[in-house]
Amino acid sequence: MIDYIKRHEHYVKELLESQPGQEKLSELLTYHDKQIAWMQHERMAHLITMMFVCLFFLLTFGFTMIHFTVPCILLTTLLLVLTAAYVLHYYRLENSIQRWYSLSNRIRMNLFQIK
Repeated sequence: MIDYIKRHEHYVKELLESQPGQEKLSELLTYHDKQIAWMQHERMAHLITMMFVCLFFLLTFGFTMIHFTVPCILLTTLLLVLTAAYVLHYYRLENSIQRWYSLSNRIRMNLFQIK
């Protein structure tokens, strides 16, 4: 997913630097806004998944504090690693979408300067 984001950002920035015409900018804006919509859906799916993994980690952690056994500790550790991975991935997705909003604004500014 992160590679997809980087490729799209590179494509948009490269196209913006080439000083495209109004028609090309309009097409780029439509395409970019569609990509943002898809990524917002992806972000929502990852947010829900991350919240459930965090919830299960907290429940398992609480259970481990009551029943301190090796399987409970292993499960808690596994869920801690998964939680950290999801938080990191969601952080990267969120920051990427924020950058894409800036790119969208930049496309709009270039589009309105041509008119």
